[in-house]
Amino acid sequence: MNKQLLKALLILGALVGGFSSATAQTTELVPQTAEVIQTADLKDILSAGADKVELARSSQTKVDRIADQTDGLLQEFKQVNKQIENLRVYNSQLDRQIENQNKMMAELNESIANATVIERGVTPLMVNMLAALEDFVSLDMPFRQEKRLDAVNELTDNLDSARFSAAEKFRQILELYDIEAEYSLSLESYTDQVDINDDGSEVEVVMLRIGRVGLMYQTKDKSQTGAWNKTTNSWETLGSEYRRPVDQGIRIAKKLSPQDVLEMPITAPEAAQ
Repeated sequence: MNKQLLKALLILGALVGGFSSATAQTTELVPQTAEVIQTADLKDILSAGADKVELARSSQTKVDRIADQTDGLLQEFKQVNKQIENLRVYNSQLDRQIENQNKMMAELNESIANATVIERGVTPLMVNMLAALEDFVSLDMPFRQEKRLDAVNELTDNLDSARFSAAEKFRQILELYDIEAEYSLSLESYTDQVDINDDGSEVEVVMLRIGRVGLMYQTKDKSQTGAWNKTTNSWETLGSEYRRPVDQGIRIAKKLSPQDVLEMPITAPEAAQ
């Protein structure tokens, strides 16, 4: 009986010890589990925060890119507007130019329409101008007369030529008139063949022309000096007193001597009629 009671007490002691040990172990495990749960929650929170930061960064990048694109489009818009304004000003100027060109075209068309009428009036004028010039050269003092008449005849032949326009023909005639006018203001000396003795034989002489008021000659050996007489339209021999002045005039014309005052046989001008 006592042995059985002792066994029972031993068994009961063992059970109590075991329960105490289990209770101690359970108490030990509870804080560890809570710490594990808290660690897991913190990781989730940190991970969620990191995700939000990454999302915010990505969103900010998109916002920055959209802002840059918007700024670029704004600048492009301003540039296009400026180009449009420049084109408006340019087109306005072109419109004015076109209007002026249309007016010029109308004037040119009118001139072209009247060109035939003008040309019909210019052609007789040119014929009369050349005929008058030919008569003038024939009646003028006989200096370079053959060359001058050839120039008149050449222009007369050009009147029938289709190579030149009416304007070009008229220009050539005016140019020849200018050349004839310059003879009145110039001094020159040249060599020519002249019938100074009025016997049909020509003699080589040195000519001296003073404008259109005096035309003299002198033989190369300076033995004979003469002048053109406008009254008789012939050559006449001058006295020995003119030999030196004519020779000096020839040297001045050839720029071999400086200009000087010379005594020359000048025919008095005729009264205008």
